[in-house]
This record gives sequence, C-alpha cells and structure tokens, in this order.
Amino acid sequence: MNRGLFFTFFAQITFALALVAVVTLMWPRGWVLGAILVLLGGAGVAALQSRTLRRTLAPFEASAAAIGTATVGLPEPRFSDFDGLAKSVSQASMRVDRLLGEAAGSRRELEAMIDSMQDAVVAVDPAGRIQWTNQRMQRLIPGTSFSSAVRVGHALVQTIRDPEVLECMRIALEDRQLSERRTTSLLPGKIFEVAASPMPGGGAVAVLHDITRIEQVERTQREFVANVSHELRTPLTSITGYVETLLDHEGNLSAQAREFLTTIHKNATRMNRLTEDLLVMARVESSEQELHPSAVRADLLVRDAVQAMKGMLQDEEAVLEVGETTDCEVFADQDSIVQVLSNLIENAIKYGKPRAEEPSRVVVSARMVKDEEAEGVEFRVRDFGQGIASEHLTRIFERFYRVDKARSRESGGTGLGLAIARHVVETQGGTIRAESELNQGSTFIFTLPRAETTAVI
Repeated sequence: MNRGLFFTFFAQITFALALVAVVTLMWPRGWVLGAILVLLGGAGVAALQSRTLRRTLAPFEASAAAIGTATVGLPEPRFSDFDGLAKSVSQASMRVDRLLGEAAGSRRELEAMIDSMQDAVVAVDPAGRIQWTNQRMQRLIPGTSFSSAVRVGHALVQTIRDPEVLECMRIALEDRQLSERRTTSLLPGKIFEVAASPMPGGGAVAVLHDITRIEQVERTQREFVANVSHELRTPLTSITGYVETLLDHEGNLSAQAREFLTTIHKNATRMNRLTEDLLVMARVESSEQELHPSAVRADLLVRDAVQAMKGMLQDEEAVLEVGETTDCEVFADQDSIVQVLSNLIENAIKYGKPRAEEPSRVVVSARMVKDEEAEGVEFRVRDFGQGIASEHLTRIFERFYRVDKARSRESGGTGLGLAIARHVVETQGGTIRAESELNQGSTFIFTLPRAETTAVI
C-alpha cells in the first residue's frame, strides 16, 4: 500500500527529535552533544529522503525520455502524492503516440498518392541533396538492374544532368520563386514541362510532366490544318477567278444569275481569307514563322499601321486618328507587329460603329509604361462603338470565338484574327488584353518590352 510523502517526512523528523530529547534527559549539560546529534540526524534524514525521492522519480524520468520512441509503462508510485504526475505522464505518452500514429498514416497516404501520380516528383534539401522521390521519378532516370539512379541523399546535380531541370531547381532554392521550363534533353524523344517551387521549411520540389503525346497530337493537328488549307487555296482561287470573270464580262446575265454568282464570290472570298488565316495560325503556333526582332520606334509602328489602312478607310468612310505616341524603341519584329495593329484597327472599323448608319471612329496610340519588373510600351486601339459585354472579354482571343456570330460572318470575319494577334504578341514577350464598356466602345491593348531592357532572342 502506498504511503503518503508527508507522513514519511513526519516520522523521520519525529524520530530525530526523540533521539535528541533522550540524549538531553540523560545528560542535562550535554546540549552541545544534543546539537551535534540534531545536525547529524537532519543530515541523515535529508540523505535518506533524497535517496527515496530519487528512487521514486527514476521511473518517471525514464518514461518521459521514452515518450515518442516506445510504449511507456509506469510502475505504481511508492507515494500516492505522485499519482497525478504518473497519470499526466501516461496521458502525454498516449497523446504523443496517437499523434505520431496519425502523422505516420498521413505520410503513408501522401507517399501512396505521390507514387500513383503519372508525373515525376523529386524534392531536395537546401543543399540540393535528394530528400525523396516517387516511383515514377525512379523509373524515369535509368540506373542499374538492381537500383535506380535517383537515390535519397545524393546530390541532384549528380543524378540529373539536364540544364533546364537544374536551372528550375536553382531558381526555386536561391530565389525562392516558382520556376517553369520546357526541356527536350532529359530523355531522348521526350518532352517535359518542369515546374519547381520552394518548400516552406527550406529546399524545393520539382514536378516533371511528360507532354510528348500532347505535342505530337498538336503537331499533327497543325500539319493537317496547314495541309488542308494549302490544298484548298488552288480550287478557291480558281472559283473566285471564274466568278469574277463572269460578273465582269457577261453582260447578258439575268438578275437571279448575277445574285447567285455574287453570293458564290462572297463565300469563296471568305473561304480564301479563312484558309490564309489558318495557314498563318499554323505557322505561328508551330514557331515556323521566322521573326526578326530588332529595336524599332513605337511611333513608326503606329504610323505604318495607319498608312496600311488608308484603303479601308476610304471604303468604309471611317475616321482614323493618331493619339498620344512615343519615340521609345521596342524590341519586336516590325512586320508582325504592324500586322497586329492593322488587324486591331480593321476590327475596330468593322465592329466599332455606334450605329449602323454612322461611320466608325478609331484612335491609335502608344505610350510608355513601367511596372515593378520592367519597362515597356503600351499600344492602344480604341473605338467608340457598342462595346463588348464583360462575359466575352476573357474569351475573345480564342480561336473561332465570335461575340456576334451573324454580324461577324456578314462582315467576312474568320474568328482567327485576335487569336493570331495574341500568339504574335506573346511570342515576342508581350501581353494583350481588351477593355470595354457597353455603349462606350472598346479598347484593345498590347504591351511590348523596351529595346534597352530586352536581350536579343
């Protein structure tokens, strides 16, 4: 049965005092000897009690040290005063064991989930040593017949020699920023998208996504579209030529025949424009279109685009104005950017009429802009027409997307002009967007980097 710590102290002190009293009664003048006995008795009681406490607390110390590494089992305390401590240690041990079990279960689930991914994943510590990988990554990099080349603890630079992957990891580790690259040299015949991001506790993780199949499908689609468009050009040219000949040189055509021929000519012309735009889109998306970027003044680009649209201005009776301009130089391919501006101006003339009977008014401008990262020039093409609803603004740069399908077909639009403009601008390091308010007009804006801050492509 446990004994109370208080009663143990009391019994030992009472024994010492009784011993001193006996000595004093036997030798009334022996107070010095009594004092010495009191001191010796106190020292003995302290030593005995210290030894008792050490023996009582030793199991608690061992149990506290074992929390988290082994199941803790406490013996029954010698003193009931330590019952609360024993209970608290046991409860703490149980909580720690439960939390460790949950953490181990979560880790196993995470590892199973990462291993089931089709993408290769690898994580490194701040020194660039591999911390963990999934099975896809281990199968991706060939090793020996007994083990993978990707091993925990080895330096990533000694395992993967691809420069794009290593550069992504370097940016994530040193600059603590998300980095994305595309590599074709990791494995022969394979194309990967690499994304590396820093981890909160230090180190970085990279995900390698195999896009070989996607690239092959897209390339096949581009080649098919280009081939079909090319094959359609010859018959469409013949149809257009014969129809124009009939309309111009056959004076005895009936009104109905002339109407039919005019409809044929109109649709053949539209198909010609569609095939041309499809060919341009295929070249732009496949990077086959050769660009020759150089430093060119922004005001010259605006002037050339306005000059190219003079014929259309006379036909449409539109008003084209040049607003604010700048002589700052941008780094871009002059011909393609003039084509983008011309495309945006043509759209503004066609679809920017306030009313059907009123002429269009278009303002073209260019101005310097600066953000936290770089400087550039912002080109604007503004009309004062009916505007574009907000739900269309995020999609108007998609291929074949039309805000008003009937009106677009009537004007001969193909639905590819803005998609081509977006690809051309983004290929040269720029951005493009649209702003609009109903009944207030629309503004198409694209930005190109300054020549002084751009390296040669």
